[in-house]
Formats: sequence, C-alpha cells, structure tokens
Amino acid sequence: MTLPALFGRDRFYDERAQADHLLELVGIGDRVDAYPWQLSGGQQQRVAIARALMNEPELLLADEPIGDLDEQTEMEVMALLSKVNREKQVTMILITHNLDLAKTTQRMMRMKQGRISLES
Repeated sequence: MTLPALFGRDRFYDERAQADHLLELVGIGDRVDAYPWQLSGGQQQRVAIARALMNEPELLLADEPIGDLDEQTEMEVMALLSKVNREKQVTMILITHNLDLAKTTQRMMRMKQGRISLES
C-alpha cells in the first residue's frame, strides 16, 4: 500500500499514517493487515483507489473501475469515487463501456469511431 510513496519522495509525510487514513477513507480501515488474497474483489478495488490517492494526485485516471464487480459493489465503489472527487478535490477521468456508470458522472463524453462528443 505504501509503495507509491516511494515515487513521491518530495512529499514529507508518514507513509503508514497516510495509508491508514486512505484505507479508512475508502471504508476498509479494519482490513489494514489483511493480505490481498483475504480481500473480496470490492475490497481489492478499494485498496487500488487508496493506493492511487497515496501521493495526493490532482488527476485520477480509472479504466473500467468497476469492471468485475457485482452490482452492489459497483454502486459502493462509484459512491466512493464521488466522495473522493468531492472531499479530496480530485479530478477523475473514468473510462467505461457501462452506460449506467457513465450516467452517474457530472460530465459524460462519448468516443465513437475516433470522434469525441459531449453528452448532455
């Protein structure tokens, strides 16, 4: 979980405290000592989101962030991404084939045959 901190060496923070804070933010602070194989798919997705936020990025790119999740977990992860967007002021670009997911975002763009169009 703290590996991304190695790439943010100009940041001065306690990596473990930052990791613990982010795991709490994504709702799995109680699983901090669990191994990946002990986590559900949704929990693993939450760890990936926390890891992506480790160095406090301004932009988060997510390619199919709910790809292999069940419907309930999809909703939870999308709510989490919305929360991160609001609370951490992180701009997100989500790439998805899931039209229902796309409709939950603030702004949707569609790419078709190499052309981008803004959806209302």
